[in-house]
Order: sequence, then structure tokens, then C-alpha cells
Amino acid sequence: MTEAPPDAAAAHGAAPTGVAPTGAAPTGAASDGAVARFVVEPVGAWDHAHAVGLLAAHSVPGAEATDVAAASHARLVELGSGAARASYRLDLSFTSTGVDVTVTGPDGVLPTQATVDEARRLVRTWLDLDTDLDDVERGFADDPVLGPLVAARPGIRVTGNPDGFETAAMTVLGQQVSLAAARTFTGRLVAAYGDPVAGTGLTRFPRAERLAAADVDELRAAVGVTNSRARTIHALAEVVADGLVIAPDVDHADARRRLLAVPGIGPWTVEYLAVRALGDRDAWPAGDLVLRRVMGGLTTKQAEVAGAAWSPWRAYALFHLWAAVLPTAP
Repeated sequence: MTEAPPDAAAAHGAAPTGVAPTGAAPTGAASDGAVARFVVEPVGAWDHAHAVGLLAAHSVPGAEATDVAAASHARLVELGSGAARASYRLDLSFTSTGVDVTVTGPDGVLPTQATVDEARRLVRTWLDLDTDLDDVERGFADDPVLGPLVAARPGIRVTGNPDGFETAAMTVLGQQVSLAAARTFTGRLVAAYGDPVAGTGLTRFPRAERLAAADVDELRAAVGVTNSRARTIHALAEVVADGLVIAPDVDHADARRRLLAVPGIGPWTVEYLAVRALGDRDAWPAGDLVLRRVMGGLTTKQAEVAGAAWSPWRAYALFHLWAAVLPTAP
């Protein structure tokens, strides 16, 4: 299979209800019953408009809600452990100095100190808020390609995704089609196999176990993709259901190896996931069509060679190159 990336880079639900907690609000967070609020701030400069636009461009219908004009984004994340693990809605409101975060549990589940702390860590990782960009941007300052891009738009961070399987599934659905088509296909997958979470107005992305157990022909018909794409989604779900974790804190080499073994997943998909899901700041999807186009029509091998000069920050170089030529919002 020949891989290729997309050619181009929802309203909120009803307010949740719940019982007001009897204890004190979590440290560092405000609470007014069923929700908790806190603020996270980046280390150094931050182009928050770029982050909002990128989230909007990849927003999955039904599972996420993004308002570019209001600089807001909402999605579900899994917080807690064991029997206490649940899907919480995070509402993010972006400003140039940080993000106001509201945590809402499903009906009858209230945010606790532990879940708020976990949500804070997740947001910081997801939005790449802990990186000191001074080192990165100094390294690019004298580069004839990246220097002008960084000077024109400092503070671009590598916005990821808090759900590695979701990112992988959408990336597979986005192979050889536009980003708009990838969002449509992924929205259909959510509608057919996701789980609405009461009190949040959003639908949880399908669990890998559910897709692994699905009939491939039914999956293909529900999503509207080719047989080969449906088989790749099914095979990916099987591998994740069998224990593959796609997240920053895993062995990246092992994750890459296991992803490459999935039929229909090749080097571009793996490197793209290394950037957006594994948090590898030196990942470089040299086969990316847009990347090669903006670099002057290079071949994959030429793009690999050219990118070596930007190591160990090639993921940041990638985001600056993408931002130079692509709109980040639909």
C-alpha cells in the first residue's frame, strides 16, 4: 500500500447536572458543584491561535466541539483508574497567556483532587506547554528556511492528542484523502461505534476492543471507506486491544515496530503518530506530501536528508513548515 497524508492540514451539549460535593474544592481549582476549573500556563511564548486552529482542523464530529472565534475546544478524556475510571469532558478556553480548563464528569460523577491533577498533567502534555521554546527557536534562528518562519510566528508548539488510538484511527482514515474527508469518516466511526456520555453532550471515541470485535464489512459500510482501509482500522484495533499503547510514556521504538507491523500502516503514518501521539520531538514524516511540497517538491529521501539539519527538534520544524502553507482551521 502506498501511504499519503491528507492534502490539507459542533456545538456544545446541554449543561451537565450533578450533586454538589460536600468536601473542599480541589487544590488550585475552583468548583461549583459538578465541575472543577483551573488554569494552565505555557513555559514561555505560545501561539495559542495556532493551537486552536489545529484542533479545529482535526476536530471529530460528535466527539469534539471547537469554536475558532471563541478560541474554545471541548472533548472527552479518560481519567481515574480501576473502577473509578470514567470519561470526563474538558472545556478549554484559550488565551495568549494560558488555558482556562473546566472539568465535567458524566452524570453522577464529580471531579476529585486526583482527577483534576490528572487533567492538568494531561492538558500540559497534550498542548506541549512545558517545552522551553527558547532553545528550539535559537537553534532555528539562523536557518535560511526556518529562521524567517519562526521570526514571523514564534511560539508554535507541537499540539498532540490525548488519545493515541483515536489519533491512529483518524490518521489511517486520512490516508490519501483530504483532512475534511478524514474528519467525515472519523465522525461516522464515532456515530456508529462510539458511546454517548450522559451529561457531557459528547460521544466517546470507540474503544479498540469494540472495533476489534466488529465485522469488517459492517465497519466498512458504516464509515464509507474502502475494504483495505476498513481492514487496516480493524487490524489496528486488534493490536491496541491486545496491549499496544500509543502514548508519550511508552517505549517509542517498540511502538513504532508494532505499528509498522499492522497491514496498511507504513512509515509516514508511524512518523506522524510519533509526532502527534508519542510526543517524539525529533520525529520527521519525510514522506508527507505537504512537507515535501513546501520544501520545493523534494522526494522522500531528499526530505529525510534535508530534515537532518533540524534535529533534535524536527517535529517543531514540521509544524512551522505546515503552518506556513496550510490553514489550520476548516
